Amino acid sequence: MGNSIYRFLCGVCSDLSDAAFTPHGAHHSVAALGRDILNFHRTKQVPEGLSRHVVSSQNAQANWYKKLQVAWKKARPTPTTPEDAAQLVVLTLKNHQKADVEGFLAFYGLPHPNGAAPSAPAHAPAPAPASHPTAPTHKPVKAELHTLPVDAKAVADGDTVTVYVDVSERGESGSVPADIKKAAAERTKARAARNYPQADALQKTIADAGYRQVPNAKGQEVLARKYRIRLSGIDAPESAMPYGKEAKEALLKLVEGKCLMVHVYDTDRYGRSVGDLHAGGVFVQEQMLKKGFAWHYAAYDKRPELAKWQSQAQAARKGLWASKKPQEPWEYRKAKRNGNA
Repeated sequence: MGNSIYRFLCGVCSDLSDAAFTPHGAHHSVAALGRDILNFHRTKQVPEGLSRHVVSSQNAQANWYKKLQVAWKKARPTPTTPEDAAQLVVLTLKNHQKADVEGFLAFYGLPHPNGAAPSAPAHAPAPAPASHPTAPTHKPVKAELHTLPVDAKAVADGDTVTVYVDVSERGESGSVPADIKKAAAERTKARAARNYPQADALQKTIADAGYRQVPNAKGQEVLARKYRIRLSGIDAPESAMPYGKEAKEALLKLVEGKCLMVHVYDTDRYGRSVGDLHAGGVFVQEQMLKKGFAWHYAAYDKRPELAKWQSQAQAARKGLWASKKPQEPWEYRKAKRNGNA
């Protein structure tokens, strides 16, 4: 009996490798879940930001990841699609609270399997298949970025977020200046030697050039390039406006802790990359419009889908549309420039 238990435990723990939890070809939302399960095995820490989506304590959340670790190991084949991963989550957490299951799926942008869980709440629509982005494009895509996990401090307001892209990603490495690569290597050595003044000075050199050393999804520090992203097609209330704080919180809830896919269309006059955000298969601008935390910025983006989503929020009086006469952010900025805000 004792030997049987020993063999079982060895079997559960023997394949906890990166490849087992991030299988080749896995959708990015599935890969994010796999990485978090693996990271929990190594650190016993649940992902930051999950508590915003669920109602149970972090102790309860830890129990979920223990169960998912075993279920993932036993799964044949290993999940690679959002639908397969969602099915595994729902079956593993079937005896837990409805709000927790829904919130957990929403955190990773996973759909609800048909008949296995209640219909998705408004904040968590089912994502499209991995090969088909959910956003209707309106211009040629100049670049596709795959970001490192987004930090809570990276969200400036309801339509702007700062992201970092690992320079080892395709298309990034060749553009990194040699002196920045050298500074990053020297900073790593300085930190290892606990020479923090030197490390801080090198960090400033790296940051001034638009780069930073940040943790990746595995917790390993990597050199990354900084991008400021202005969400295309929407204009959220400014921070000082009614619903400005709520808009920022809504965007934070959609992106915090997640690896994003960004379709870049253009660069604005402030040097920001203008594009579409996808978080685990969820089109972020769609959600901001449907929840009533942004206006359709029709002057710069005439996609009819954006107008339709705004109309839906208006009809339901969601978010800022609960006000009788909400002010357009562009009119607020104009009035402020003229000293009338």
